[in-house]
Amino acid sequence: MLVWRAVGFVFLSSRQTAAQESDQVTLMTQNEKAQRPQHSLVGKRAPTLAHIDLSRSPAEHDTIHNRWHPDIPMIASVEPGDEFVLECMDWTGGQIKNDDSAADIRDVDLTKVHYLTGPVEVKGAKPGDLLVVEILDIGVFPESNWGFNGIFSRSNGGGFLTEHYPDAHKSVWDFEGIYARSRHIPGVRFAGTLHPGLIGCLPSRELLNEWNRRERELYEKDPDRVPPLANLPYAPTAHMGRMKGEQAQQAAQEAARTVPPREHGGNCDIKDLTRGSKVYFPVYVDGAGLSVGDLHFSQGDGEITFCGAIEMAGWIHLKVDLIPGGVQKYGMKNPIFQPSPMQPRYNKHLIFQGISVDESGQQHYLDAHIAYRQACLNAIEYLKKFGYSGAQAYSILGTAPVQGHISGIVDVPNVCATLFLPVEIFDFDLMPSRNGPEVKVPDNVDLPVAPDEGQ
Repeated sequence: MLVWRAVGFVFLSSRQTAAQESDQVTLMTQNEKAQRPQHSLVGKRAPTLAHIDLSRSPAEHDTIHNRWHPDIPMIASVEPGDEFVLECMDWTGGQIKNDDSAADIRDVDLTKVHYLTGPVEVKGAKPGDLLVVEILDIGVFPESNWGFNGIFSRSNGGGFLTEHYPDAHKSVWDFEGIYARSRHIPGVRFAGTLHPGLIGCLPSRELLNEWNRRERELYEKDPDRVPPLANLPYAPTAHMGRMKGEQAQQAAQEAARTVPPREHGGNCDIKDLTRGSKVYFPVYVDGAGLSVGDLHFSQGDGEITFCGAIEMAGWIHLKVDLIPGGVQKYGMKNPIFQPSPMQPRYNKHLIFQGISVDESGQQHYLDAHIAYRQACLNAIEYLKKFGYSGAQAYSILGTAPVQGHISGIVDVPNVCATLFLPVEIFDFDLMPSRNGPEVKVPDNVDLPVAPDEGQ
């Protein structure tokens, strides 16, 4: 049985438009704005600082950027204690469609991602402070009540198990209130924990230079590797928000890609960072420069398919505050996250173990990456016995509220990594029995696949 661990929260809500909106961020059409219902939280109304028009490209929105750079202009200013709403495109900027073809996953331009809304200036924020960001609410647009998950082609992004699943696959998920279900993966339905996959503050010049130095150093160890060891700055597809002309062109040459998490936060993909959560971010520039995007309806720990969550467009309602000098006071180098009390609590799990022995039988020394790979592969093989294809099972592990744990990391030579799979999300009995597994999934339904052209 599913139990929500929360008191005093309303899980389902609709979003508001502000009573007073900035003249600079009115990109959404009036007709579309009228179709979206108002949002309220405990009777309050918060201004929407950035609107998104899903019929327009990201390049037509100056409240969006897809690189990190200290000079990206702020789109709005708020005071400590203020609440506000930001609207967000999906992380690809609308490149993925609600259809039964995986060609868009195969062909997605990953040099353009992630599209983030911001940055927002918090007045009075100084380097060395902590920016306190509270997630008050998060939701989907009524006109975009669906999301997608992708297994990316090995030649274009890859994934945690890309050697086993080198081709692009896609699953589309429909939202039924708090639940998600996919026409491409029968027999499974689960409650979503909506959260931002990516949220962070602008880096300082010194921090940006350090990112570029160390990531280029790693990249140069194997520059021909596919997928690459790191994603270096790439100017041709950089969208620098309100930075224009020669200044934008020059900054794009060094602006950091948004792919990894770093000291400022970034692409952390913490699935429990939903309404009721707080994040304490180190501040590196005056005004902090908060940006957010890559919204997820649900995700399994690790986001293992790379596009591993249920990706969506939507809105997020935030509140900000400051702790002056908080970085030194608390000895912080990276953000600290306080998860929400609101989480789907499934009471029955199967736990799959993996150890530091790879698929060929080679022993590795305390390798957590290999151990978790084995836990995932073990779970996939188990699900295949009930009729799921490997790709369907892989997608389930990326999208459902699966927990990943390092259960032991000191017992040489093996790490013990574990994957907790909630069995209550399935429409049938998944538990082992004396009679053995029974095929429950029809063999005429599978994820759309798009092999690389020429294969």
